[in-house]
Amino acid sequence: MDPLDILIDLDQLLPYYKPIIRADKQLVSGYEVIAYFLDENNKEQRLDWLFDDTSIPDEFRLEVNQYIHQKAIEKKIQDHFPGHLTLYYDAKLFVRDNGETFIDLLHDYQEKGLKLNNIILEMKDTCLPNNTDQLSHIIKYLKTLGVKISIELANPNGSLNQLAVLHPSFIKVDTSFLKDDLLPHLYKDVYFGVSMLSRKIGASLLFKGIRSYKQLNFAWQSGGEYYQGNFLTYPQRDFIKEDACKNELTEYFREFVTYEQQKAKAQFELLDSVYGIIHRLLSQTKQTHDDTWLLKLAEGCEDFVFRIYICNSVGLQVSANVEKDAQGSWTLIEEGMHKNWSWRPYFFENIMRMNIEKKGILSDLYTDIERSELIRTYAYPLSQERYIFFDIPYSYLIEKEGLL
Repeated sequence: MDPLDILIDLDQLLPYYKPIIRADKQLVSGYEVIAYFLDENNKEQRLDWLFDDTSIPDEFRLEVNQYIHQKAIEKKIQDHFPGHLTLYYDAKLFVRDNGETFIDLLHDYQEKGLKLNNIILEMKDTCLPNNTDQLSHIIKYLKTLGVKISIELANPNGSLNQLAVLHPSFIKVDTSFLKDDLLPHLYKDVYFGVSMLSRKIGASLLFKGIRSYKQLNFAWQSGGEYYQGNFLTYPQRDFIKEDACKNELTEYFREFVTYEQQKAKAQFELLDSVYGIIHRLLSQTKQTHDDTWLLKLAEGCEDFVFRIYICNSVGLQVSANVEKDAQGSWTLIEEGMHKNWSWRPYFFENIMRMNIEKKGILSDLYTDIERSELIRTYAYPLSQERYIFFDIPYSYLIEKEGLL
């Protein structure tokens, strides 16, 4: 589509409204404004590409932006909609304009009753200028007016420094990378850095692109406060009922909670079962100066373990690996000796927990590098300085409800 055709016929610009649903009450809290254009064939063409196309003159993009924002604000005032509107700008264009077009528009409609604390200015991290000083200055002014800032992330952990400087009220992330054949909870660490930063700066996480049950589950597990996507509701030319998604979303949340409760119960049951077996075996197995005693220990728990090893309190492995081979026999693999595992996430936190609680700990689900399969590890304190680790294979976990 030729951008000039749009400029000549601005009246054919159509704002669509993409609902944003807040998790706490499962109600529509606002809308993202999306621009469409009704072409000569009476077909509606989405114009996302236009606002980030730097080959189009600034003046033209500013005019189109202002027109579509104006239409949306007028509808908000006319319909007495109390929620928020999210209005998009290319950040570099915004800086070159010094935010004047946007700020003038807000002031014009503020006089007509627009509450500026219901306006969200959204930008993409891929469009942020290298030097954010001027943008930060404009944003600080907008915040004094009550305008909130949303930053959409293309790269989950690529713009954290800029986010820390700009202090947005919303951080928007995409769930579309998550396919239906993937387990959502395995990918929650993708946005771990973003989630931690959002809590520190007081920003809410908004997950967009939710097109499936699993993607919604991922957003829920990842601490999403706001949701968008066709799985819940489509963009429309009108505002929808505030509770349009409430019944379905309430039911989904109930299912998520039930599953998490079942999973927690299964993990506690596994902990009790493993503890009972290992505690009994340890009391019956005499520890020797070499690692041969681990072979006897392994035979007693071969139904749910494929590898055993011992580390000290600083993460240094002080035993060989005792591993089950393809034929089901246990062997000592000396090359495991003296490996350092202190780099593993939560290693020292778990060591401290075992020292204080005097009991074993079951790890999260993770992928074992050597076997390339999902496993869990049960760690148990032998003393204040030695800790024994039991790796539990996927074949065992898949047979138990709630362990995957």
